[in-house]
Amino acid sequence: MNEESVGIVETKYLDIEDPIELDSGKTLNNVTVAYETYGELNKEKSNAILICHALTGDAHAAGWHEGDRKPGWWEIVIGPGKAIDSEKYFIICSNVLGGCKGTTGPSSINPQTGIEYGIDFPVITIRDMVKVQKKLIDHFKINQLYAIIGGSMGGMQVLQWLVSYPEMTKKAIPMATAAMSSPQQIAFNEVGRQSIFSDPNWNQGNYYETGKKPKNGLSIARMIAHITYLSDESMYIKFGRELQDKDKISYDFTIDFQVESYLKHQGESFVKRFDANSYLFITKAVDLFDLSVNNSLIDGFKDISAKIEVISVDSDWLYPTEQSTEIVTALNANDVEVSFSEIKSNYGHDAFLLEKGQLNFILSKFLANNVVKDVMKEVVVTIKGDATVQDAAKIMLERQVTHIPVVTDDLKLIGIVTSWDLSKSIALNTNHLADIMTTTVKYCYADESIEDVARMMNKHDISSLPVVDEDMKVLGIITTDQISHLLS
Repeated sequence: MNEESVGIVETKYLDIEDPIELDSGKTLNNVTVAYETYGELNKEKSNAILICHALTGDAHAAGWHEGDRKPGWWEIVIGPGKAIDSEKYFIICSNVLGGCKGTTGPSSINPQTGIEYGIDFPVITIRDMVKVQKKLIDHFKINQLYAIIGGSMGGMQVLQWLVSYPEMTKKAIPMATAAMSSPQQIAFNEVGRQSIFSDPNWNQGNYYETGKKPKNGLSIARMIAHITYLSDESMYIKFGRELQDKDKISYDFTIDFQVESYLKHQGESFVKRFDANSYLFITKAVDLFDLSVNNSLIDGFKDISAKIEVISVDSDWLYPTEQSTEIVTALNANDVEVSFSEIKSNYGHDAFLLEKGQLNFILSKFLANNVVKDVMKEVVVTIKGDATVQDAAKIMLERQVTHIPVVTDDLKLIGIVTSWDLSKSIALNTNHLADIMTTTVKYCYADESIEDVARMMNKHDISSLPVVDEDMKVLGIITTDQISHLLS
């Protein structure tokens, strides 16, 4: 463990009291969510970043569990001083609905029967997964996420968040993903599922009490999937046609090549940490994913309002760059602020987990490239110019604010009153707000850079600044506390 790690962490659990209404029409009760957090949530609750994991991932995205030999699956970008900086952001990652690492899934106990759900677990969708994540975010009383980030199936969750809850995030980064599963992607998943079905130990999904897991079927499913995560070039570089522990071809059906041994190892390792039924339900959720409306992705994206960075991998043939550019095109058609980056790598699809240098550069640049609207508080307390000093004092006390923009009936900024101004009312013996408020008020626009605004606030010794549009209507407010969290 090094100083750039979040250190020792533990997985936590949230029991959701409300039933989860699924897209299938069925309902899940007593859902538990496994999650981890890194960093601290600021008092405005404006620095939260949600990390969405890929198909077989889990909540352990960074740091170390006691006794572990390796850190969380995205340690390369999460931690102090890294792109997703735990000293700046409050980072949340949860295991998806249907998983087998702490969140309710087919291996969980069905409260109605007292035994594992097995194949009786309802078919779920990516949107169902996001509904559960939303419950977790609500648990923290976070009204808006600073960013949502994920690759592969995690990228699908990011896109679903943008569609399901368009006002819930300021920034989003979907990586190595698609807005709908292609026939080829569905085909690979179906072959994997069939390999599990054909394993006699699968026993129609009821294998938990038999002690005989469908290891062969799940292992083959993983081997098939793992091939799609690599590129032809990466396999040549890593293995070539090198033999495994022998000097010549054996001319039988034992393992000859290193690549065969590697895939066998991947399959055998996978069955030790993953549940076969979870694999069935999660791959089915991926297959069902389609954000188009009336066969139009443009219509599907019509309500998206976040700033987005789409990332692809040039050697990814499972989720090729063309699918990312389709996302960008549909976002552009809806006048969404979107940028695009393509990672250059021979790793294939897995590059979004491995390319440390490129990922840290792209992610940190996008997350730190802030304008005022990225961090301003949009729900702002205002007061009318004909109000009394007593009205202002009451608002400050009840809402725990020290600065209140003074506005007209149509919300145009005409001044500002601070807690310091209230003391002037005593000296002047007045209860009229107009007598004490500052009318030569400093303000900024939503598209100004954070750095410029920070310099202005420092120059004029201002701790809070109204944000206005071109008509001087108040859009929000920004404080030095919010800025310092981002610039520290």
